[in-house]
Parts: sequence; structure tokens; C-alpha cells
Amino acid sequence: MKPTTRMRILDYFRKHQTASVRELSSLLGMTGANIRHHLAVLELNDLIEIVGQRKEGRGRPLHVYGLSRRVLGDGLDKLAGTLLDSWLGGAADERREAGLRSVAERLAGVTDIKVPVMKRLIRAVARLNELHYQARWEASAAGPRLILGHCPYAAIVADHPELCRMDAFLLETRLGPSVEQTAKLQLSDKGLPFCAFLMVGN
Repeated sequence: MKPTTRMRILDYFRKHQTASVRELSSLLGMTGANIRHHLAVLELNDLIEIVGQRKEGRGRPLHVYGLSRRVLGDGLDKLAGTLLDSWLGGAADERREAGLRSVAERLAGVTDIKVPVMKRLIRAVARLNELHYQARWEASAAGPRLILGHCPYAAIVADHPELCRMDAFLLETRLGPSVEQTAKLQLSDKGLPFCAFLMVGN
């Protein structure tokens, strides 16, 4: 099967790391407009990204493209897991709880305990979404329910289930009342895992 233009572009990045539109245009025998179109599609799919600029002759510096960080990967999950092991690995329960609460409070940002519950919920969801949780809230007979549609720590949560406790502390910091986890990586109707927390005593 003959490789597509986009496959050839990705292969070039794997071998040479970076390229400008001008380089790819020359290499593939295509117009700059055609190359820009293919790069835009690859960028939209988070396969490549602009990694810098380069001066090529006169005029403005040209964008230089390379494989995206998502494609290249990183070691953040290993680093975070190792830091948690080093920091809380052999700690007593009280120290672990205090450490997780301290991190949760920092992640929570500004607290709004004195504003009405509805405002607290809206602001808490906004903050959670800044932290990549894909959060929303819904009313239920037992009280407001926070749905976290994405776990930002999915890569390490199996080895570090204490991060779910940290999520509860984060929600308590933002919302005030006690919070109970009612679902942990449960599958939704769409087959996607989610976590849910219930506000108690609001």
C-alpha cells in the first residue's frame, strides 16, 4: 500500500525531528498551500505541533513543526508516581491524609464557602475543568452530584488510589460540606469511565 502524504510527513518527522513548510514542500513536490493543509489536519488531530521558528533566507522566521508531545510521550506519570511513593510511601495515615489535603487545597485554588451552594457548584466545576476533569454537576434526591468525566491521573491511579481521596479533599475545599465518592471509574452509557461524588449536608 502506497503511503499517504500525511504518513510520509509523519515518517519524515520521526526520522528528522523537525521541518518547515518550505522543506516539506520541496521534499514532497507539493505547493506550500497543500503542505499547510496536511499539517493543519495533523495538528488538529494532535499528531504534530509547532515546536519553534527558523530563519530561512529573507523575511519572517518560518514555523518549524515536529511530532506532538502526545505522540512523543513524556515521563510525567512515572515522575508523579515516584514522587508520591517517596513522599507518602511509608508515612503514617495521618501524615498521608494531611499531605493529600494540602495538595488538594493548592489545586482547589480560591475557596467560596460563604457563597450560595449553586454558585459554589458552578465555580467548583469551572475549576475542575481547568484541571482537566471534564466535570459537571447534576441534581439528585440525595443532594448535588459531581460527575468527573475524565481522570487526569488515570495513568497512575491504579497504583495510587489515594488520589481519589485527594479529589474528595479538593471538592470539600471548594464546596464546604462533606463529600462522598459514589462511583469510581464506573462505565457510563457511552462506555467511558467516570467518578462521582455526592455533596452531603449542604
